[in-house]
Amino acid sequence: MKAVAVTDYGAGNVRSVVTAFRRVGAEAALTDDPERVLAADLAVLPGVGSAATAMAALRAHGLGEALRERVAAGRPTLGICLGLQLALDESEEDGGVAGLGLLPGRAVRLREGRVPRMGWAAVDGEGTFYFAHSYAAETPAATAVSEGIVAAAESGSFLGVQFHPEKSGAAGARFLERCLSRA
Repeated sequence: MKAVAVTDYGAGNVRSVVTAFRRVGAEAALTDDPERVLAADLAVLPGVGSAATAMAALRAHGLGEALRERVAAGRPTLGICLGLQLALDESEEDGGVAGLGLLPGRAVRLREGRVPRMGWAAVDGEGTFYFAHSYAAETPAATAVSEGIVAAAESGSFLGVQFHPEKSGAAGARFLERCLSRA
């Protein structure tokens, strides 16, 4: 059974991520311990909330540095929604926030269409997933889009998705299983 460390830095929606990984056979647990984040087969940076608050909490617990170290070592790491946005170099949210720099690019406020963008949408070649966001990644590391918006981005051992696999039914479960198989 693969160990999944879900970073606990006070963001919303973390328990549903743990539950979703357990449903697909992982030994998943919330943690704010950088050593557990480094040691897990897969580390997950989930999140719903504000970029500035999230980055402050990641710094306070030493989780940001642990995630950087993990990715630098080529260890599988997944960012979900806000986790994808935090992995970028910066976000324009909250007046501008430095990100983790795991992916090149920045998170920008959605300016067209429905904001916040909530609901089900197709992801190129992947299926239909649930989205809930007001910011989106602009990155040359994009690997999939949904309605013209970056849905997934990858650089080295980091994979980030804008959608919520933990809320995306069977398609989300298949995605999480693929993440585990890479770990």
